[in-house]
Amino acid sequence: MVVAKDGSGDFVTIQEAVDSITQASEERVDIVVKEGEYREKLVVDRPNVTLTGAGADKTFIRWDDHARKTFPDGELYHTFNSYTALIGGDGVACEGITFANDAGPGERVGQAIAAYVDGDRATFRRCRFLGWQDTLFTGPLPPNPLDRSTFGGPREGKPLRPSRQYYEDCYIEGDVDFIFGSATAVFYRCEIRSKGGENPSKEAGERTYGWITAASTPADSAYGYVFLECRLTGETPPGTVYLGRPWRERARIAFIRCELGEHIHPAGWEDWSGRGEAGGVVFSEYANKGPGAASVNGRVSWSSALTKESAETLSPSLVLAGSDGWNPLWNVAD
Repeated sequence: MVVAKDGSGDFVTIQEAVDSITQASEERVDIVVKEGEYREKLVVDRPNVTLTGAGADKTFIRWDDHARKTFPDGELYHTFNSYTALIGGDGVACEGITFANDAGPGERVGQAIAAYVDGDRATFRRCRFLGWQDTLFTGPLPPNPLDRSTFGGPREGKPLRPSRQYYEDCYIEGDVDFIFGSATAVFYRCEIRSKGGENPSKEAGERTYGWITAASTPADSAYGYVFLECRLTGETPPGTVYLGRPWRERARIAFIRCELGEHIHPAGWEDWSGRGEAGGVVFSEYANKGPGAASVNGRVSWSSALTKESAETLSPSLVLAGSDGWNPLWNVAD
């Protein structure tokens, strides 16, 4: 199927193309999205859908919902209704597309998700994810919210399922917790860019501009986030961005053979409500380079340096295999 804004394809919106697929179909369906800006709140809830754009600099999916927006009845959207695209079907693959939430900086609008991804075996190649706070949510949700009775959003009340996700040659930007969630996810050769919005929750005088990750890895999961050969860039002053903080206890994150810019804080990681040292988190690094990695000996005491042998066990084929042997490096459709 072909989607084209100018009417030259089968559909003029991506949602129309997705909705035309039989809900129970297990056949892979290819949707080619031609060049253009598609301003729609997209839900991909069918399995085995491939979305192929004309390139991340040519095909854009944009929306501008945010946590402080209200429904007609006055109820807040909160974080998880703010997404631009919800990728919920298993086996969905995307290539050459930009997912953007252009609501604005978090200090003005709160959280604003560009992509909410919680389908299993999700693959993204040469895509961009643009936003500020909470740009990319890698579902599922944690079991319970910390600050209110419900999370809200599209998965409220539904069973939480494990999710494996693979991002290759992608660009992801934001400022506060802009890669977050409970998925097992591998980021390979991606650029991770920290934007310049100063974090308003910090005490005056503290030059801290945010956190790249906020993982909530389930306690029974052997893997969380693995960043392989990624490039961490930033628009902030030196030493003002942390690699991450634990959204939940038992969070697991590893940066392996990555290039860390000077914006990375010497401590590397920051605690969050006592879930760091006391929460059994596994925050680790191996063979990183660049000015942000030069002070690795000054990292927080509860992070660790991987050995060569343990780093080799964190390859995409091993981390994402699960019980079905899924390997996204074989083929985008497998």
